[in-house]
Amino acid sequence: MDRRKFVSALGLGLGAAALAGCGQNESENKPAAGGDNAPAKAADNEVREWKLVTAWPKNYPGLGTGANRFAERVTAMSGGRLTIKVHGAGELVPAMGVFDAVRDGSAEMGHSASYYWKGKHPATPFFTAVPFGLTAQELNSWVNFGGGQELWDELYGEFGLKPLPCGNSGTQMAGWFRKEINSLEDIKGLKIRAPGLAGEVMQRIGATPVQMPGGEVFTSMQTGALDAADWVGPYNDLTFGLHKVAKYYYYPGWQEPGAMLEMMINKEKWDALPEDLQAIVKSAAEAENQHIYDEFTARNAEALKQLVNEHGVELRRLPDEVLEALEKTSQEAVEDLVAGNDQARRIYESYRDFRDSVMPYIAVAEQSALNVRSTVLGQKAP
Repeated sequence: MDRRKFVSALGLGLGAAALAGCGQNESENKPAAGGDNAPAKAADNEVREWKLVTAWPKNYPGLGTGANRFAERVTAMSGGRLTIKVHGAGELVPAMGVFDAVRDGSAEMGHSASYYWKGKHPATPFFTAVPFGLTAQELNSWVNFGGGQELWDELYGEFGLKPLPCGNSGTQMAGWFRKEINSLEDIKGLKIRAPGLAGEVMQRIGATPVQMPGGEVFTSMQTGALDAADWVGPYNDLTFGLHKVAKYYYYPGWQEPGAMLEMMINKEKWDALPEDLQAIVKSAAEAENQHIYDEFTARNAEALKQLVNEHGVELRRLPDEVLEALEKTSQEAVEDLVAGNDQARRIYESYRDFRDSVMPYIAVAEQSALNVRSTVLGQKAP
């Protein structure tokens, strides 16, 4: 045999053997895509039509459009073998009915935020946002490399659900206020829309938190049923027209430094999917997780300029006195949240330990770079 042909044939043989070996090792050492060490399911030609319910208004910018794009990705990548019809809040179920609808199988999938389900289990907020917690970048890292996904799978598995990250709004704003906040005393008595742990914290410092879907915020502010509201950030807040019902826009977003969105799937339906469709759903969610975060970063920047320059919004920083009280109270609220629940405690400790482990690096990397950039370019917050 010609020497070059011999080497080529040898290389192909070794490559095939290596691939076969890798496949064997992976099948021996890793659970199948369905989890629970279930055997991998072969691809099939069955056409599946699923319903996806969301906690957002139909086609709502960033949130609703992200769910639409996820569904389109899955349909395209599966060649139509898995098609998904998206239903906005109130079309099939109310915004706050998404969890139960997916759990009982009324819909196969749901796009929402896990901290809405604190009443189901105290640990759910850790997979969206907790006060003074992880940023979007850090939260992604904890879920993907710090054990967060495994803990999330365990938690939601008890409700018959499979969760996946599917979007992040980035650092949010502290919210809209109809009156100026100059001291802690100004917070007391305010009726404020504040979901998750933020509501608990606001209650402890004297405000009255109100839970409601985003679609009801404008009218509630307009009628005086609310004095203040935390929604998302400039992009979505401008869309809802919140600048028309409140003058003061406060930062920093102490309550949601990086708010992750979830794609939850009925676990029975998930486990029944062939392995390739599971991989497609995971890939589509992963792509949308980054896409939504990128979109919010770009759109928030433009929307904030519009709010301030065109609509005369008063952009304000919360006073140090208020932020210090919020931080102290947040620590107490989180400790009380997980008290007496071993699973919630384990999730909290994993989250906390990961935050503490990355903070020194973030301080000398992103944080210091941003501080220097602000000093050099003069783009500090007012």
